[in-house]
Amino acid sequence: MGKSPEIWFNGRCSKCRQALETLEARNLAPTVVRYLEDTPSEARLREVIGLLGGRAIDLVRTTEAVFGELGLSRDSSDDALVAAMVAHPVLIQRPVVIHQGKAVIARPVDRLEDVL
Repeated sequence: MGKSPEIWFNGRCSKCRQALETLEARNLAPTVVRYLEDTPSEARLREVIGLLGGRAIDLVRTTEAVFGELGLSRDSSDDALVAAMVAHPVLIQRPVVIHQGKAVIARPVDRLEDVL
């Protein structure tokens, strides 16, 4: 079957918990990355942005207060957004699931089907 999926997880987030439950129900034994404590590196963020097929803004929680406090906008450069996510991991959208060379932000949870 290949490598197990990786989930960027925040236990306080209901969508993260639902995504983890879905993966476990399929006996996939995901690697859980608690991204608020174990922040992905700049290189890893860029890799996942590439797997998502978009721009850095697609991985940013624009509703977080720190987004505005840092003077960021939807037009900010990918470099600025990636640097902000490394410094402030609360800005990283969740849950991110990476599996078999693909990634998805599992909001809603049924988007997991895109990588399973």
